[in-house]
Amino acid sequence: MSTLRSRRSFLGHAAAGFSTFALSRFAQAQATTEPPPRPLQVERAVAEPVSIEVNARPIPNFEPRDRSRTRFGSLEYRSGLVLTSPYRGFGGLSGIRLDAKGERFLAVSDQGGWFTGAIRYSGSRMAGLDDVEAAPLLNAEGRPITEKRLWWDSESLTRDGNVVYVGLERVNQILRYDFSKGGTRARGEVIQVPPALRKLPHNKGLEGLVFVPKGQPLAGTLIAFSERGLDADGNLVAFLIGGPTPGQFSVRRTEKFDISDAVLLPSGELLILERKFSWFTGVDIRIRSIPLKSIAPGAVVDGPALFKADLGQEIDNMEGIDAHVTPEGDTVLTLVSDDNFSMLQRTLLLQFTLVE
Repeated sequence: MSTLRSRRSFLGHAAAGFSTFALSRFAQAQATTEPPPRPLQVERAVAEPVSIEVNARPIPNFEPRDRSRTRFGSLEYRSGLVLTSPYRGFGGLSGIRLDAKGERFLAVSDQGGWFTGAIRYSGSRMAGLDDVEAAPLLNAEGRPITEKRLWWDSESLTRDGNVVYVGLERVNQILRYDFSKGGTRARGEVIQVPPALRKLPHNKGLEGLVFVPKGQPLAGTLIAFSERGLDADGNLVAFLIGGPTPGQFSVRRTEKFDISDAVLLPSGELLILERKFSWFTGVDIRIRSIPLKSIAPGAVVDGPALFKADLGQEIDNMEGIDAHVTPEGDTVLTLVSDDNFSMLQRTLLLQFTLVE
């Protein structure tokens, strides 16, 4: 049986027989508008940073049906890892940011946790993770944000130097952390957001954040993307917070894809990671490119798809994307998946080279 058929068959049986089990959490995250009960993992949140073990299994081929294939749209597969850990709170990774070398990383779990560490390479291929620590996101009082009802769904992450922004989906709020004051022990401050952002759907709300640095159009702006907050024309709502021209704009929604994250390249291209889910076909993902210069209050922006993949390839619920440039000048995209703390899903770390 082919990998594609077997994996989709497995998901089909899961949908029929395990609808209240692990995959139901993913479907719930895709379909419901009511917040579910607080997850069990929140109760296991640590109070201080702890060192954890993370095991990595290489993914030699992104396309199991054709192992010679490395090119997928405008991306070329570099390497991938399946990540597991005996630490019970590991998983739910919804956002990731790497340093300029693509080595040190900061990731956020959708259950109110930080993960930090380093990617270990063998040549240009990822080989594992080192020095991984887990820590809770703290509120302004220095307590884990999970102590407050609904304040655990940390879905998006961006940074401006030492300043890190985290988006909370269910309450549609943004926390600002100054990492010069203790790194992951820094306290989060709620920033002012547009009233329309606060009114986004509980479970399809704030899903992606991008900070625009100096030298780019809209420099100093925090761009916030909704997962499936829709305008009157059915397009995806986004916000420009601060910067020279604050306001609201839309991303044209096509093929029923929702936004799961975004990253800004030095070239001025904004890459939007999108996904859609069906009980019958599983997960599809794509990456679209949108010129930053096209974004303005009131605009409806669109752009071509650079990459598409489904369960015939080595994907899962891909929720985070970042980019770095190698010394050779290659733009490398790093994608991470949210396993929803489900035995039927995986935490994947994938890297591709943007070739055109």
